[in-house]
Amino acid sequence: MDQTISFFSGFTIKDVWFLGEAALRTLWTSVLSISIGTALGVIFGWLLHEGRILAALTLAPVLDIFRSVPLIIQLVLFYNFAPIVGLNLDPFWSGVVILTIYTAALVANVARGGIEAVGRPMRRAARSLGMSYWQDMRHVVLPIGGRAVFPAWVGVALGVMKDSALVSVLGYVELLKASQILITRTQEPFLILSLAGAFYFALSFPISRYAAKLEKRWAQ
Repeated sequence: MDQTISFFSGFTIKDVWFLGEAALRTLWTSVLSISIGTALGVIFGWLLHEGRILAALTLAPVLDIFRSVPLIIQLVLFYNFAPIVGLNLDPFWSGVVILTIYTAALVANVARGGIEAVGRPMRRAARSLGMSYWQDMRHVVLPIGGRAVFPAWVGVALGVMKDSALVSVLGYVELLKASQILITRTQEPFLILSLAGAFYFALSFPISRYAAKLEKRWAQ
């Protein structure tokens, strides 16, 4: 009985630091996954737009799988089957790999929508001015299409940041896993989950506010 009592302890300031460190791990996981996934997603979106039939038969079904299968299943399957093919990745990198592919699959449709948002007359006008295909993509399609789909990309980024909590099923101590550990020790779920929610809000709110300011600036 004494051992049971000594195992549980009250919430202390050190636990706040523990949650803060876990929040930084969540942020780092999200930044890597979103940045690399966005770059890949833009490439995939361009391929879907330019490849048409070929991309629809090859790339599109693969992206649909990653968009459709629940993320937690993807994480568990990859983490358990990767060693079979010689990929001995720890929980952090396993989570980053799957979150990156998942982000790329979501961003691909967003990027394709951005490219298709630029009308053909405008693109023909750019080419008639002597622009090459890549100059047209850089100076016309990217600025106009990027602004059109920017809110959708922000939604994807915020969603992936929240979905990064699922990496906890692999044993990686990010914010959700740290909360579970503290709840088990302190038996104060309301306090711990409230603090975890506050940390998630602190990570997400600056992104949404900065995105809103950019949209207002572009609208002027």
